[in-house]
Amino acid sequence: MISPTTVNRTTAVPGTCSSRTHEVTNQPPPLVGHDAAADPALLAALAREGAGWHMDDLHRLGRLAGSEEAARQADEANRFPPQLRTHDRYGFRVDEVDFHPSWHALMEVAVREGLAGAPWADPRPGAHVARAADILVWGTVEQGHLCPVSMTYAVVPALRAAPELAARYEPLLTSRVYDPGLRPPEGKAGLLAGMGMTEKQGGSDVRANTTTATPAGDGTYRLRGHKWFTSAPMNDVFLVLAQAPGGLSCFWVPRVLPDGVRNTFRIARLKDKLGNRSNASGEPEFDDTVGWLVGEEGAGVRAIIEMVAMTRLDSSLGSAAGMRAAVMAAAHHVRHRRAFGRPLIDAPLMRNVLADLALESEAATTLVLRVAGAVDRAARGDRQEQAFGRLAIAVAKYWVCKRSPALAAEALECLGGNGYVEESGMPRLYREAPLNGIWEGSGNVNALDVLRALTREPASFAAFATEIDAARGADRRLDAAWARLRAVLDRSKDAEFAARRIVERLAVVLQGSLLVRYAPSAVADAFCATRVAGEGGLAFGTLPDAADVPNILGRIPPMGA
Repeated sequence: MISPTTVNRTTAVPGTCSSRTHEVTNQPPPLVGHDAAADPALLAALAREGAGWHMDDLHRLGRLAGSEEAARQADEANRFPPQLRTHDRYGFRVDEVDFHPSWHALMEVAVREGLAGAPWADPRPGAHVARAADILVWGTVEQGHLCPVSMTYAVVPALRAAPELAARYEPLLTSRVYDPGLRPPEGKAGLLAGMGMTEKQGGSDVRANTTTATPAGDGTYRLRGHKWFTSAPMNDVFLVLAQAPGGLSCFWVPRVLPDGVRNTFRIARLKDKLGNRSNASGEPEFDDTVGWLVGEEGAGVRAIIEMVAMTRLDSSLGSAAGMRAAVMAAAHHVRHRRAFGRPLIDAPLMRNVLADLALESEAATTLVLRVAGAVDRAARGDRQEQAFGRLAIAVAKYWVCKRSPALAAEALECLGGNGYVEESGMPRLYREAPLNGIWEGSGNVNALDVLRALTREPASFAAFATEIDAARGADRRLDAAWARLRAVLDRSKDAEFAARRIVERLAVVLQGSLLVRYAPSAVADAFCATRVAGEGGLAFGTLPDAADVPNILGRIPPMGA
């Protein structure tokens, strides 16, 4: 995650610089040469959720994620962002997006390791959990390139609403081959998919979309309109929402048609974004664009529900990965930096801050892997886990994404001024942190979705309650918090004004239940004291005196020398 040192190692002597005015001392070494998977919370959850068979491969990916090469590629992919070429030298529309080679290198690893659609073709129980763990590890390197692989993962279950299309294209969407470049989809070794939903006037209110889809009489439709925020416009195929005669519908739109002719997919411009700068997001325009119906006319929202659930899972995974990266960077710095005559890691207040950050990160990791386990078992027909996931995905998406920006800011502060310069990598983490809270529905959208599940899908809350009740009697503070929340839910099931408060407490109590059952007592006790019982403050670094800080700190993934 952190960029390698910019010192020219072939000519510079360690501890010196080219000038004679000062020596370079008391600076931490580059954060490279470690295993980003060497995390006890992550590894325990991987085994617990049914993917223990993936342990060796996760460590292999972890060593790659901790390598100097990966850090360099992440830095270059963001320093040299994508560039749009709308026309070629002769004036023909090409709508190509050019990327730095380091972007392609990151993408090749992600697709090869199965972070795109591969789990849907993997019959092994735990395949989706293995993928989630890979995102938690590889996501510590760079997050922009995870956007196209995430959408590809999410498109697969949605496309199954059109069995003929799924039969033709699912093998390519689940491929482990990264095959960039615009060519006819069925002539490629692997496909990447995107989504076209958001429009200027609607945002999350997709029913306000104005893009139209007119039947062409040959089994296809012709789309006309625009999209305001379409990530990864360089991908091969897209699921696009448009108004058909029967209402809002979902369409399969390739960039290149089967006969090799380019479909009309004009990219008006790329977005100039706060973060996620390595990834292209653009504004495509459709004009007589060919699309194939997915599902039935008027069932567009229903067709994308599976897709949105999966991208919300990935939003929480990405935020948890960012938390892991931030905590590792902060821990690495304070282990190597001295201040006021002692290592920063020995300063009591710094230990409190770092332990509090580690506590938040472990709770997020444990939660998102439990949700990934539910997705995996639901994909194999477990109705109870499907019901649990319906509520838990939205709860995790809301809460983990909300906690990520605050954690990134505090971790950056651990590095002081060193964390505020781009070369540290921390500004990139900080800019990236708010994205997942917006993508696939802002906090309000997710909170209202939780209310819908509570009021309209009683089986979902019943499964959620069963999960929390599994920890009954293990911690009196958790039991009391759950009883209070149940009382609030009985009074406020349709209380929109209280939605965020309800979702926050659902998330915290669920995390508490998981940690009480599965984490060491030092972690579970500190979490229940601060997050469940409210004994901590509003900022990080407010753990109570009784917190077992040494054992919490001991669970932070080990860094290189």
